[in-house]
Amino acid sequence: MKRFALFFGLTLCCLQAQAELPITVATALKEAGVPQQNVSVYVQAVDSRVAILKHNADKSMNPASVMKMVTTNAALDLLTPAYRWKTELYHDGYIKNWVLNGNLMIKGYGDPSFKAQDFWRLLMSLRQAGVKKINGDLIIDKTYFADDVDNGISFDDEKWRAYNAQPSAFSVNGRSTSFRFSANTDLVSVSQEFELPEVTIVNNMKTTQGDCGNWRGRMNYDVQMNTNRAVVTFNGVYAPDCGERFLELSLFDDAQYAFFTFKKVWRELGGDFTGTLKRQSTPSTATKLLEQTSEPLGSVVRDINKWSNNLMARQLLLTIAAEKAGPPATVAKGVKAIKDWLAASGLSANSLNVSGLVIENGSGLSRIERISAEQLGKMLVGAYLSPVMPEFMASMPILSLDGTVKQRLQDSASNGRAHLKTGSINGVSAIAGYVLDANGHRHVMVMLVNHANAGASRDAQDALVEWVHQLP
Repeated sequence: MKRFALFFGLTLCCLQAQAELPITVATALKEAGVPQQNVSVYVQAVDSRVAILKHNADKSMNPASVMKMVTTNAALDLLTPAYRWKTELYHDGYIKNWVLNGNLMIKGYGDPSFKAQDFWRLLMSLRQAGVKKINGDLIIDKTYFADDVDNGISFDDEKWRAYNAQPSAFSVNGRSTSFRFSANTDLVSVSQEFELPEVTIVNNMKTTQGDCGNWRGRMNYDVQMNTNRAVVTFNGVYAPDCGERFLELSLFDDAQYAFFTFKKVWRELGGDFTGTLKRQSTPSTATKLLEQTSEPLGSVVRDINKWSNNLMARQLLLTIAAEKAGPPATVAKGVKAIKDWLAASGLSANSLNVSGLVIENGSGLSRIERISAEQLGKMLVGAYLSPVMPEFMASMPILSLDGTVKQRLQDSASNGRAHLKTGSINGVSAIAGYVLDANGHRHVMVMLVNHANAGASRDAQDALVEWVHQLP
């Protein structure tokens, strides 16, 4: 950390970065109807102490999902890439003749990567521990995170979309029901990727011919909740040209989804359970049965950045909060820990004379989060010089090859020669990461666009990637 502060604290009075945007970038912005004053750019070679290009670089901007780079970099440095989450099983009775006479308790510690297969592994261990029947209830303990981290507030009016799911100390599959769409010339098929009996699908979809195009814009859904059941009705058209596509919806709260998944998996493992769901803390008198750990953080951050998973990023911020300030985790604790980390790296708002750094939840799914291109760029340079560089870079999508940039610049010489994170919400489009030039020198590149036409700035972003790649 001290090395970062020394690096960023150096005063370089005699060198100046180019302020004018490359002509290809400026032209693309003009064609997109985006004024240059609404764009912030920062480019710096990782082995240099000065920027090559700075355009409005000290302006505080909304970065959208590019903010995940701050959260994941901080987590790797503060928690180490080897950090693992745990999930514990307890009971408050006794086990005899394959029967647990008492309640089964699951205590979660915020694992953002806990999926149905992890639940299967945990419950298989319970079966191997000598339990087949549970004469009691399932208690889910979420107290590692504070109650108010789930504020129930949606980012937009798409309240059922999975990106609006709230954090939880015990979340399974991100509490997301994934619907798979496919079609032949006569029929559109809609099914659950992980099927829960509590979800009923009403499929009114029709086939259509032609290109896939904006497939989501040609269909809609309606959700009706009835106690512990959800009926999802799909209407619209779908083209066979689309192949398989997926729509993720969050239909149940965290505990409900976990409970339904528990019942399904436990039954498939030959277990017997007729109890109910309870939400409460684990008593100090409970007996610990099992503990299961997650994949290491160095692996988990790949899912967060390559696929821009909002819920996982929010869970990661709360994990930082709990580890650095103690449970129960709150957003405020996590924000403070990251800001303290940035300040120790020489990247505080005051050190760069910008209007402010704002972290709301660490995912970028926010209207108020702010960072400057220079702050982000210098953080990326510092990350490249840090011990966590391999895990951090590996978490970013590889240009033209995977993640959220798989379809970009596929016919360019820059194909496969950049690790880039993208971000997009209404009025915001951003891209940041590392680009290799034609001579194999690596550069940090950041471009933040805040404007009503930001969504049309993709060509300008691609032009900047190619400009960096072509640097001598």
